[in-house]
Amino acid sequence: MVSENKSTIKILVVRNDKLGDFMLTYPSFAILKRALPQARIYALVPAYTREMALACPWIDGVIIDPGANASTTEQQRLLSTMRAGDFDAAITLFSTTRIGLLLFLARIPLRVAPATKIAQIFYNLRLAQRRSRSEKSEHQYNTELIEFYLRRSGIDIPSTPVPPFLRLDSERIQELKKAFCLEHNIALSSRLIFLHAGSGGSANTLSARQFAELARHLTSMSSGSSTLHYVLTAGPNELSHAQTLSELLTGLPNTIYHSTSGLLAFAEHIAFADLFISGSTGPLHIAGALDIPTAAFYTRRRSATPLRWQTLNRPENRLAFTPPQGADECDMDSIDMTAAAAEINRKLLNLPFLTT
Repeated sequence: MVSENKSTIKILVVRNDKLGDFMLTYPSFAILKRALPQARIYALVPAYTREMALACPWIDGVIIDPGANASTTEQQRLLSTMRAGDFDAAITLFSTTRIGLLLFLARIPLRVAPATKIAQIFYNLRLAQRRSRSEKSEHQYNTELIEFYLRRSGIDIPSTPVPPFLRLDSERIQELKKAFCLEHNIALSSRLIFLHAGSGGSANTLSARQFAELARHLTSMSSGSSTLHYVLTAGPNELSHAQTLSELLTGLPNTIYHSTSGLLAFAEHIAFADLFISGSTGPLHIAGALDIPTAAFYTRRRSATPLRWQTLNRPENRLAFTPPQGADECDMDSIDMTAAAAEINRKLLNLPFLTT
Protein backbone atom coordinates (compact mmCIF):
# COMPACT_ATOMS: atom_id res chain seq x y z
CA MET A 1 0.00 0.00 0.00
CA VAL A 2 2.82 2.41 0.77
CA SER A 3 5.88 2.81 -1.44
CA GLU A 4 9.27 2.03 0.09
CA ASN A 5 10.32 5.67 0.31
CA LYS A 6 7.19 6.74 2.18
CA SER A 7 6.62 6.40 5.91
CA THR A 8 2.97 7.50 6.04
CA ILE A 9 0.07 6.47 3.89
CA LYS A 10 -2.06 9.33 2.50
CA ILE A 11 -5.69 8.86 1.54
CA LEU A 12 -8.04 11.29 -0.19
CA VAL A 13 -11.76 10.83 0.53
CA VAL A 14 -14.19 12.60 -1.80
CA ARG A 15 -17.61 13.87 -0.75
CA ASN A 16 -18.07 17.11 -2.63
CA ASP A 17 -21.82 17.68 -2.78
CA LYS A 18 -24.18 19.18 -0.18
CA LEU A 19 -23.90 19.79 3.56
CA GLY A 20 -26.22 17.00 4.67
CA ASP A 21 -24.43 14.51 2.43
CA PHE A 22 -21.09 15.49 3.92
CA MET A 23 -22.25 15.25 7.55
CA LEU A 24 -23.23 11.64 6.85
CA THR A 25 -19.58 10.82 6.06
CA TYR A 26 -18.39 11.33 9.66
CA PRO A 27 -18.68 7.60 10.52
CA SER A 28 -16.69 6.77 7.37
CA PHE A 29 -13.81 9.01 8.39
CA ALA A 30 -13.99 7.60 11.92
CA ILE A 31 -13.66 4.00 10.70
CA LEU A 32 -10.84 4.86 8.31
CA LYS A 33 -8.84 6.71 10.97
CA ARG A 34 -9.39 3.99 13.56
CA ALA A 35 -8.18 1.38 11.09
CA LEU A 36 -5.18 3.48 10.03
CA PRO A 37 -4.35 5.80 12.95
CA GLN A 38 -0.98 6.80 11.47
CA ALA A 39 -2.43 7.63 8.04
CA ARG A 40 -2.94 11.17 6.80
CA ILE A 41 -6.57 11.44 5.71
CA TYR A 42 -7.71 14.30 3.50
CA ALA A 43 -11.20 15.31 2.41
CA LEU A 44 -12.11 16.80 -0.96
CA VAL A 45 -15.09 19.08 -0.33
CA PRO A 46 -16.64 22.27 -1.73
CA ALA A 47 -15.74 25.53 0.01
CA TYR A 48 -19.23 25.57 1.55
CA THR A 49 -18.61 22.51 3.75
CA ARG A 50 -14.94 23.22 4.52
CA GLU A 51 -15.62 24.28 8.11
CA MET A 52 -17.42 21.04 8.91
CA ALA A 53 -14.59 19.04 7.36
CA LEU A 54 -12.07 20.89 9.52
CA ALA A 55 -14.26 20.19 12.56
CA CYS A 56 -14.18 16.45 11.92
CA PRO A 57 -11.61 14.91 14.30
CA TRP A 58 -10.70 12.15 11.84
CA ILE A 59 -9.69 14.46 8.98
CA ASP A 60 -6.11 15.70 8.78
CA GLY A 61 -6.42 18.06 5.83
CA VAL A 62 -8.91 19.56 3.40
CA ILE A 63 -8.73 20.18 -0.34
CA ILE A 64 -11.32 22.49 -1.88
CA ASP A 65 -13.15 21.43 -5.01
CA PRO A 66 -14.02 24.53 -7.09
CA GLY A 67 -16.99 22.68 -8.58
CA ALA A 68 -18.14 21.48 -11.96
CA ASN A 69 -18.72 25.02 -13.24
CA ALA A 70 -15.23 26.26 -12.36
CA SER A 71 -12.89 27.43 -15.10
CA THR A 72 -10.38 25.19 -16.84
CA THR A 73 -7.64 27.00 -14.92
CA GLU A 74 -9.27 26.14 -11.59
CA GLN A 75 -9.74 22.51 -12.62
CA GLN A 76 -6.09 22.34 -13.60
CA ARG A 77 -5.13 23.83 -10.23
CA LEU A 78 -7.15 21.13 -8.48
CA LEU A 79 -5.42 18.45 -10.55
CA SER A 80 -2.04 19.89 -9.61
CA THR A 81 -3.01 19.82 -5.94
CA MET A 82 -4.06 16.19 -6.23
CA ARG A 83 -0.77 15.26 -7.87
CA ALA A 84 1.28 17.20 -5.32
CA GLY A 85 -0.60 15.42 -2.53
CA ASP A 86 1.15 12.16 -3.45
CA PHE A 87 -1.87 10.14 -2.34
CA ASP A 88 -1.68 6.38 -2.07
CA ALA A 89 -5.43 5.97 -2.45
CA ALA A 90 -8.58 7.93 -3.22
CA ILE A 91 -12.00 6.81 -2.02
CA THR A 92 -14.88 8.54 -3.78
CA LEU A 93 -18.09 8.37 -1.77
CA PHE A 94 -19.98 10.44 -4.34
CA SER A 95 -18.88 9.72 -7.89
CA THR A 96 -18.91 12.06 -10.87
CA THR A 97 -17.17 11.78 -14.21
CA ARG A 98 -15.21 15.00 -13.65
CA ILE A 99 -13.74 13.88 -10.33
CA GLY A 100 -13.08 10.37 -11.63
CA LEU A 101 -11.11 11.78 -14.55
CA LEU A 102 -9.12 14.14 -12.31
CA LEU A 103 -8.19 11.34 -9.92
CA PHE A 104 -7.10 9.21 -12.89
CA LEU A 105 -5.02 12.05 -14.33
CA ALA A 106 -3.52 12.68 -10.88
CA ARG A 107 -2.09 9.15 -11.11
CA ILE A 108 -3.32 8.09 -7.68
CA PRO A 109 -2.47 4.37 -7.62
CA LEU A 110 -5.62 3.02 -5.95
CA ARG A 111 -8.94 4.65 -6.79
CA VAL A 112 -12.12 3.37 -5.11
CA ALA A 113 -15.71 4.26 -6.04
CA PRO A 114 -19.20 2.79 -6.45
CA ALA A 115 -19.58 0.66 -9.57
CA THR A 116 -22.24 2.96 -10.96
CA LYS A 117 -22.38 5.64 -13.63
CA ILE A 118 -19.90 6.06 -16.47
CA ALA A 119 -17.43 7.53 -13.95
CA GLN A 120 -16.53 4.02 -12.78
CA ILE A 121 -14.23 3.57 -15.78
CA PHE A 122 -11.70 5.85 -14.06
CA TYR A 123 -11.45 3.65 -10.95
CA ASN A 124 -9.56 0.41 -10.43
CA LEU A 125 -11.45 -0.79 -7.34
CA ARG A 126 -15.24 -0.68 -7.58
CA LEU A 127 -18.06 -1.75 -5.29
CA ALA A 128 -21.54 -2.46 -6.66
CA GLN A 129 -24.06 -0.25 -4.88
CA ARG A 130 -27.65 0.53 -5.78
CA ARG A 131 -28.22 3.69 -3.78
CA SER A 132 -31.26 4.63 -5.85
CA ARG A 133 -33.10 1.72 -4.23
CA SER A 134 -32.61 3.37 -0.81
CA GLU A 135 -32.38 0.00 0.93
CA LYS A 136 -29.86 1.35 3.46
CA SER A 137 -28.97 4.67 4.99
CA GLU A 138 -26.61 6.99 3.16
CA HIS A 139 -24.05 6.78 5.95
CA GLN A 140 -24.09 2.97 5.60
CA TYR A 141 -23.44 3.23 1.86
CA ASN A 142 -20.51 5.52 2.67
CA THR A 143 -18.99 3.25 5.31
CA GLU A 144 -19.38 0.21 3.03
CA LEU A 145 -16.95 1.82 0.59
CA ILE A 146 -14.43 2.47 3.37
CA GLU A 147 -14.75 -1.10 4.66
CA PHE A 148 -14.44 -2.44 1.10
CA TYR A 149 -11.16 -0.57 0.71
CA LEU A 150 -9.88 -1.82 4.08
CA ARG A 151 -10.75 -5.46 3.37
CA ARG A 152 -9.13 -5.34 -0.06
CA SER A 153 -6.03 -3.83 1.57
CA GLY A 154 -5.88 -6.58 4.20
CA ILE A 155 -6.68 -4.23 7.09
CA ASP A 156 -8.95 -5.17 9.99
CA ILE A 157 -12.20 -3.20 10.20
CA PRO A 158 -12.58 -1.45 13.57
CA SER A 159 -15.77 -0.76 15.45
CA THR A 160 -17.62 2.45 14.68
CA PRO A 161 -17.62 5.18 17.35
CA VAL A 162 -20.92 5.89 19.03
CA PRO A 163 -22.72 9.26 18.76
CA PRO A 164 -22.07 12.10 18.99
CA PHE A 165 -19.83 12.09 15.93
CA LEU A 166 -19.39 15.87 16.06
CA ARG A 167 -18.02 16.87 19.47
CA LEU A 168 -17.76 20.52 20.44
CA ASP A 169 -16.35 22.03 23.61
CA SER A 170 -19.13 21.68 26.19
CA GLU A 171 -18.04 24.66 28.28
CA ARG A 172 -18.02 26.91 25.22
CA ILE A 173 -21.48 25.67 24.21
CA GLN A 174 -22.88 26.39 27.67
CA GLU A 175 -21.40 29.89 27.66
CA LEU A 176 -22.75 30.48 24.17
CA LYS A 177 -26.20 29.35 25.30
CA LYS A 178 -26.13 31.71 28.27
CA ALA A 179 -25.05 34.62 26.07
CA PHE A 180 -27.74 33.80 23.48
CA CYS A 181 -30.47 33.64 26.12
CA LEU A 182 -29.31 36.87 27.73
CA GLU A 183 -29.19 38.68 24.39
CA HIS A 184 -32.72 37.59 23.48
CA ASN A 185 -34.25 37.79 26.97
CA ILE A 186 -34.90 34.05 27.16
CA ALA A 187 -35.22 32.40 30.56
CA LEU A 188 -32.39 29.91 31.08
CA SER A 189 -34.96 27.39 32.31
CA SER A 190 -36.73 27.40 28.94
CA ARG A 191 -36.44 24.44 26.64
CA LEU A 192 -35.10 25.63 23.30
CA ILE A 193 -36.96 24.13 20.36
CA PHE A 194 -35.18 24.87 17.09
CA LEU A 195 -37.39 25.09 14.01
CA HIS A 196 -35.62 25.19 10.65
CA ALA A 197 -38.16 26.12 7.98
CA GLY A 198 -35.69 26.36 5.09
CA SER A 199 -34.69 23.46 2.90
CA GLY A 200 -31.80 24.72 0.79
CA GLY A 201 -33.86 23.59 -2.20
CA SER A 202 -32.73 20.00 -1.58
CA ALA A 203 -35.96 18.43 -0.32
CA ASN A 204 -39.63 19.07 0.33
CA THR A 205 -40.35 20.39 3.79
CA LEU A 206 -43.28 21.52 5.89
CA SER A 207 -44.96 24.81 5.11
CA ALA A 208 -44.60 27.69 7.55
CA ARG A 209 -48.23 27.13 8.49
CA GLN A 210 -47.48 23.51 9.42
CA PHE A 211 -44.43 24.45 11.50
CA ALA A 212 -46.58 26.99 13.34
CA GLU A 213 -49.35 24.44 13.89
CA LEU A 214 -46.83 21.94 15.24
CA ALA A 215 -45.37 24.54 17.62
CA ARG A 216 -48.81 25.44 18.97
CA HIS A 217 -49.62 21.78 19.63
CA LEU A 218 -46.27 21.24 21.38
CA THR A 219 -46.75 24.30 23.57
CA SER A 220 -50.26 23.19 24.49
CA MET A 221 -49.03 19.72 25.42
CA SER A 222 -46.19 21.05 27.55
CA SER A 223 -48.26 23.62 29.45
CA GLY A 224 -47.58 23.50 33.17
CA SER A 225 -44.46 21.34 32.85
CA SER A 226 -41.93 23.57 31.12
CA THR A 227 -41.66 26.69 28.97
CA LEU A 228 -40.87 26.13 25.32
CA HIS A 229 -39.04 28.87 23.44
CA TYR A 230 -38.81 28.52 19.67
CA VAL A 231 -35.55 29.40 17.94
CA LEU A 232 -36.24 29.90 14.23
CA THR A 233 -33.03 29.13 12.40
CA ALA A 234 -32.10 30.39 8.95
CA GLY A 235 -29.09 29.96 6.74
CA PRO A 236 -27.64 32.88 4.76
CA ASN A 237 -30.42 32.82 2.12
CA GLU A 238 -33.27 31.58 4.31
CA LEU A 239 -34.15 34.57 6.49
CA SER A 240 -37.51 35.12 4.81
CA HIS A 241 -38.63 31.60 5.83
CA ALA A 242 -37.88 32.33 9.49
CA GLN A 243 -39.57 35.74 9.34
CA THR A 244 -42.72 34.26 7.83
CA LEU A 245 -42.82 31.58 10.52
CA SER A 246 -42.24 34.14 13.29
CA GLU A 247 -45.27 36.11 12.11
CA LEU A 248 -47.38 32.94 12.39
CA LEU A 249 -46.20 32.27 15.96
CA THR A 250 -47.98 35.24 17.49
CA GLY A 251 -48.33 34.66 21.21
CA LEU A 252 -45.59 32.01 21.35
CA PRO A 253 -42.10 33.04 22.51
CA ASN A 254 -39.77 32.88 19.54
CA THR A 255 -36.42 34.23 18.38
CA ILE A 256 -34.87 34.27 14.91
CA TYR A 257 -31.29 33.05 14.62
CA HIS A 258 -29.90 34.07 11.24
CA SER A 259 -26.68 32.18 10.62
CA THR A 260 -24.27 34.47 8.77
CA SER A 261 -20.97 33.57 10.48
CA GLY A 262 -20.34 30.19 8.88
CA LEU A 263 -21.38 26.61 9.47
CA LEU A 264 -19.30 26.03 12.58
CA ALA A 265 -21.01 28.95 14.36
CA PHE A 266 -24.35 27.52 13.24
CA ALA A 267 -23.35 24.10 14.62
CA GLU A 268 -22.36 25.67 17.94
CA HIS A 269 -25.85 27.14 18.26
CA ILE A 270 -27.55 23.88 17.26
CA ALA A 271 -25.47 22.19 19.97
CA PHE A 272 -27.48 23.86 22.74
CA ALA A 273 -30.88 22.98 21.26
CA ASP A 274 -33.12 20.72 23.31
CA LEU A 275 -34.85 19.61 20.11
CA PHE A 276 -34.26 20.31 16.41
CA ILE A 277 -37.20 20.11 13.99
CA SER A 278 -36.91 20.44 10.21
CA GLY A 279 -37.24 18.81 6.86
CA SER A 280 -34.45 16.66 5.45
CA THR A 281 -31.77 19.32 5.10
CA GLY A 282 -28.15 20.06 6.04
CA PRO A 283 -28.70 21.61 9.49
CA LEU A 284 -30.77 18.56 10.46
CA HIS A 285 -27.73 16.38 9.83
CA ILE A 286 -25.52 18.69 11.87
CA ALA A 287 -27.98 18.19 14.74
CA GLY A 288 -27.86 14.45 14.19
CA ALA A 289 -24.06 14.38 14.24
CA LEU A 290 -24.21 16.28 17.56
CA ASP A 291 -26.70 13.69 18.91
CA ILE A 292 -29.28 16.42 19.51
CA PRO A 293 -32.86 15.05 19.55
CA THR A 294 -34.37 15.53 16.09
CA ALA A 295 -37.85 15.37 14.59
CA ALA A 296 -37.56 15.27 10.81
CA PHE A 297 -40.16 15.43 8.06
CA TYR A 298 -39.47 13.50 4.85
CA THR A 299 -41.28 12.62 1.66
CA ARG A 300 -41.92 8.95 0.85
CA ARG A 301 -40.07 9.33 -2.45
CA ARG A 302 -37.67 6.39 -2.73
CA SER A 303 -34.57 8.58 -3.04
CA ALA A 304 -35.58 10.75 -0.08
CA THR A 305 -36.94 8.37 2.55
CA PRO A 306 -36.22 8.50 6.30
CA LEU A 307 -34.19 5.30 5.95
CA ARG A 308 -31.97 6.66 3.18
CA TRP A 309 -31.38 10.01 4.91
CA GLN A 310 -31.38 8.79 8.48
CA THR A 311 -29.62 11.12 10.92
CA LEU A 312 -26.56 10.06 12.91
CA ASN A 313 -28.01 10.49 16.39
CA ARG A 314 -28.98 7.54 18.58
CA PRO A 315 -32.33 5.87 17.72
CA GLU A 316 -33.88 7.14 20.94
CA ASN A 317 -32.99 10.70 19.90
CA ARG A 318 -34.71 10.75 16.53
CA LEU A 319 -38.17 10.68 15.02
CA ALA A 320 -39.17 10.72 11.37
CA PHE A 321 -42.51 11.58 9.76
CA THR A 322 -43.73 11.06 6.19
CA PRO A 323 -46.97 11.47 4.25
CA PRO A 324 -49.31 8.59 5.14
CA GLN A 325 -50.01 5.68 2.83
CA GLY A 326 -52.72 6.67 0.39
CA ALA A 327 -51.47 10.25 0.10
CA ASP A 328 -49.11 11.40 -2.61
CA GLU A 329 -45.54 10.52 -1.58
CA CYS A 330 -44.55 14.21 -1.66
CA ASP A 331 -47.73 15.63 -0.12
CA MET A 332 -46.31 17.11 3.09
CA ASP A 333 -49.67 18.75 3.83
CA SER A 334 -51.10 15.28 4.49
CA ILE A 335 -48.93 14.78 7.59
CA ASP A 336 -51.04 15.06 10.75
CA MET A 337 -49.42 17.76 12.90
CA THR A 338 -51.47 16.88 15.97
CA ALA A 339 -50.29 13.27 15.89
CA ALA A 340 -46.72 14.35 15.13
CA ALA A 341 -46.71 16.73 18.10
CA ALA A 342 -48.01 14.00 20.40
CA GLU A 343 -45.26 11.62 19.30
CA ILE A 344 -42.58 14.30 19.65
CA ASN A 345 -43.84 15.19 23.10
CA ARG A 346 -43.95 11.54 24.18
CA LYS A 347 -40.55 10.47 22.88
CA LEU A 348 -38.34 13.56 22.76
CA LEU A 349 -39.60 16.32 25.02
CA ASN A 350 -39.41 14.03 28.02
CA LEU A 351 -35.64 13.75 27.56
CA PRO A 352 -33.48 15.64 30.06
CA PHE A 353 -32.67 19.08 28.70
CA LEU A 354 -29.36 20.94 28.86
CA THR A 355 -28.36 22.15 32.29
CA THR A 356 -26.99 25.66 32.72
